[in-house]
Amino acid sequence: MTLKFSSMARLAVAALMGATLASAHAQSGAYPQKPVRIFVAAPAGSAPDLIARILSEKLASQLGQPVIIENRPGANGIVAMNALKAAAPDGYTIAMPQAAVVAVTPFTYKDAHYNVERDFETFAIVATSPMLFVTNMSNPAKNLADAAAAAKAAPDRVAIGNPTRTSIPHLAAELAGLKANAKFQQVSFATTGQGIQAVVNGDTAFYVDGVGPLIQLVKSGRLRALAVASETELPGLEGIPLANKSLPGLNVSGWFSMQAPKGTPAAILQRLNNEVKIALQLPDVVAKFRDFGTYPTPGSVADAQKFIKGEIDQFSGVIRTLGLKPE
Repeated sequence: MTLKFSSMARLAVAALMGATLASAHAQSGAYPQKPVRIFVAAPAGSAPDLIARILSEKLASQLGQPVIIENRPGANGIVAMNALKAAAPDGYTIAMPQAAVVAVTPFTYKDAHYNVERDFETFAIVATSPMLFVTNMSNPAKNLADAAAAAKAAPDRVAIGNPTRTSIPHLAAELAGLKANAKFQQVSFATTGQGIQAVVNGDTAFYVDGVGPLIQLVKSGRLRALAVASETELPGLEGIPLANKSLPGLNVSGWFSMQAPKGTPAAILQRLNNEVKIALQLPDVVAKFRDFGTYPTPGSVADAQKFIKGEIDQFSGVIRTLGLKPE
């Protein structure tokens, strides 16, 4: 006996097939289908927060979904990273931790029960901000080699300031001393402002911090730039000596990475990486980042993971050499 489908039956089958295909499409990677959250391990209004908001605006437009910044400051990044570690690995909760949170906090705080390479998936490096070594205008030092020579001549008596203990600038100053075989007197301040005022006044001979807080003081003639710790000369920093010319291998920057919980599908990580790369090459993003002394670094997932490994190796090595113990 031949069975004939009625019009209603044919419509029902078509509807069922359509629903099945739609469901399969949704499950097979039509990402994202809802808002994406980015944890930032710093308070609203801080440089990491502002960088994240510039990027999130572009990502929202490109992904077609809201990208929401959630500030999770506290405990030198531990609060944000613990929250990320506990999140589902589905691409809807990611983070943009700064360098110290990734490469320093796990080695200097007992409560940091996370390991970035073990617990997270790095999928992008957003930008870098090289360290800048400066002095006041009355100091005779003209470059980093002069500063190292002064420290060698008077061990532990030539003061070099930094914004906070175990910050990236602090470790950059320590690394400079190690590479020069010179003993600087390290002075860690409570804030960037205090550190800058001290070097302007001559209370400390030298100071190191990211480009952002210092470059306008250099351009206005209140401070002299001794060296920038970038691998090559960067736009806006022309004429400033490279630190690695005085002390080979001294390349130190602050940076912002992007992490997802371990187990996030590779296809989602690749999609996020692609969108971040597109955003970081937009002229208005480049210009806005430059206002913070920050330089976009578009690259692949593999590039990001290689970079993170190298940075963790560098900073953890300095920490071990100095004998700094977790607090």
